[in-house]
Amino acid sequence: MTEHYRYINQVPLRDGDEALMLNWCQVTITNAKGEVTYHNAWVMTPLIIDETGAKMVTAGRTRWKIENETHHVLKNNGYHFDHNFEHGKPPLSNWFATLMLLSFLLHPTLDWMDTAYHTVCHLLPSRQTFVEHLRALLQDIPFNSWEPVMRFMFNALDGETIPDLTKGT
Repeated sequence: MTEHYRYINQVPLRDGDEALMLNWCQVTITNAKGEVTYHNAWVMTPLIIDETGAKMVTAGRTRWKIENETHHVLKNNGYHFDHNFEHGKPPLSNWFATLMLLSFLLHPTLDWMDTAYHTVCHLLPSRQTFVEHLRALLQDIPFNSWEPVMRFMFNALDGETIPDLTKGT
């Protein structure tokens, strides 16, 4: 594997005297046969020098990886972000998008801080399955708080009495 970097500093973003000046960096990765296996380029504001070029590329690739994985989860793991965001009037679409992003942030927070949620979620194959079970359960049974819901789900899934899950992790 061979990595080839190219960069240039202070390139105008557009034509004209008022153009924003940015720095451009590119990486091309080839395998032992000389075939290109990866190619990408970025523009950025930090000055690029020989010692920082590879670090800039690593940061750019990492950022793309994080963004792509986040969009993949929002689209394919039960949030239906692409579907709901496209429908309705703009304020309604924005409201749906906001609710989905909040749930996207709430799920990992609950997983880290709520032992009951963590325990029940890990008894199921996916978070999407958890949401489907929760949705079905809450349509038919009224609960006064979160803890009885988790206790009921644990008992139904595990078949044993739930341990004390009220303590945070």
